[in-house]
Amino acid sequence: MLKAVLFVLLSALVLIPVSAQESPVSPLDFRANGEDFIRQGFVSKDGWSLQFDHVIVALSHIRAFQTNPPFDPFSGELTRSAVMVGLPGQHVIDLAEGDETAVPLLIGTVSDAPIGYYNAVSFELSPALDGEYAGYALVIDGTAARDGQTIDFMIRIDTISTYDCGAYIGDERKGILQEGAPGEVELTFHLDHVFGDAGTPLEDSLNTLAPGFDMFAALASNGALDVSLADLEAGLSAADYQLLVEILPTLGHTGEGHCHEY
Repeated sequence: MLKAVLFVLLSALVLIPVSAQESPVSPLDFRANGEDFIRQGFVSKDGWSLQFDHVIVALSHIRAFQTNPPFDPFSGELTRSAVMVGLPGQHVIDLAEGDETAVPLLIGTVSDAPIGYYNAVSFELSPALDGEYAGYALVIDGTAARDGQTIDFMIRIDTISTYDCGAYIGDERKGILQEGAPGEVELTFHLDHVFGDAGTPLEDSLNTLAPGFDMFAALASNGALDVSLADLEAGLSAADYQLLVEILPTLGHTGEGHCHEY
């Protein structure tokens, strides 16, 4: 008789729906942000006024994690067994879309993310699989002007960069997801790492490590420049090309939070 009762009780436990045993969930938005540098334009470290028509990023393997202890992008290894949610497929986003008052661009939403603090994200920047920008992971399309000279430029990058990023750092805290309220995490891209920023002291590491725009301008013809990474390797000096390929992977952040790229 006792065995029969235990069997009934165990059977009842097995039949409990898995969802009934899960923690509460809420929607979690994934957003991409090129900041005011892209939407407003800026002046490069070497004095070129840059305006952007399109800045395309092709994103995949987008994930958000709850890690304990917190992930350290400088020395740690992201714990893949932590609470994790993500977006399937590839997402091609134009970071220049909208004006400076627009909110960061929505990549997608996980409608049923477990509540908690998503203090790490990971993603891949890899060539678009189809469409107008197929074959390129990053396309920078804009206009540069200095001293009466104007250059319409397009820079097309086809290399893959994979990022593991720590917690979002900024004026507001992101990544906190509470029951009954949506939350968000942000993938941020710092284009000033490539061109530098005249508003930052020239001796700052941002500018000493940035290639600037002069090296691109030298390859322009009749006020136009349309180059791939292969074109840049052929046209730039070995030192300038090396400077560029070393800085490109540092574009990915979470706000001002850093990422480990590999």
